[in-house]
Amino acid sequence: MAGLSRGAHCPRERERAQAIEGLRPQCRLSVLLKAAGMARSTFYYHFRKSKQPDKYAREKESIIRLYHEHKGRYGYRRITVEMNKIGYAINHKTVLKLMNICGIKSQVRLRKYCSYKGQIGRIAPNLLQRDFAAEKPNQKWVTDLTEFSVCGVKLYLSPIMDLYNREIISYKIAERPNFMQIMKMLDDAFARIPDSPGIVLHSDRGWQYQMKQYQLRLRQKGITQSMSRKGNCLDNAAMESFFGLLKSELLYLQKFSSIDHFRKELEEYIDYYNNKRIKKYLNNMSPVQYRTHAI
Repeated sequence: MAGLSRGAHCPRERERAQAIEGLRPQCRLSVLLKAAGMARSTFYYHFRKSKQPDKYAREKESIIRLYHEHKGRYGYRRITVEMNKIGYAINHKTVLKLMNICGIKSQVRLRKYCSYKGQIGRIAPNLLQRDFAAEKPNQKWVTDLTEFSVCGVKLYLSPIMDLYNREIISYKIAERPNFMQIMKMLDDAFARIPDSPGIVLHSDRGWQYQMKQYQLRLRQKGITQSMSRKGNCLDNAAMESFFGLLKSELLYLQKFSSIDHFRKELEEYIDYYNNKRIKKYLNNMSPVQYRTHAI
């Protein structure tokens, strides 16, 4: 009965009442109440409460389903939005409480790959100036390169993001950070737009973005190049934020049996990010939903 006593780390009243109920077949209630230091009225209050039907049973079921559907990436705020979408009139405080009762919470905890090797080509001015807002699609793009280490093997992701809705419009995955990866990524992005669109494409000062072939390809397409200041990652904060999110919600959240397994999950995550993962500043829509809704 030591577990019933109210020590420095004593259980809460409800838990002690549950323990008393479990011990009742073995001992008199008066003895158990005395050991727990609990009034009879308090015990019966919790006892009756435990016998009542759970009025949030359906809500809990839906919360758990949404949580697993998004692989533990959603916290209580995004789950609240999804609950409201499917017809539940429930606020974020209640969702947080129910998630705590169900024992679930967002599983979301970055080494950045640095491609800077000094000045080997022309450095473009910082035209973006940390203004990450865009009034329409294909107005401001950002790009960068990040490294993953999985199962003792490294993999490199090079994406382009449209700042209008934070959509990843093009990306390439490679086992080495090579120049062909960057050019193929550009070709995929350019296939989506007409010539001379007047886009500003921002990057850091990585060696790939200083190459003459890269800069010529941008000029041929009518794209203006912009670069971050030396050693200032905040100048490309939008892409840095995406990399941090990707690693928190994928790399650190799952276990991978091989580098091929990780590559498959990475491709699926980018599709999920573009098409399903809602963003509050996009009116609780995914990037693709926001873009198509605005058309």
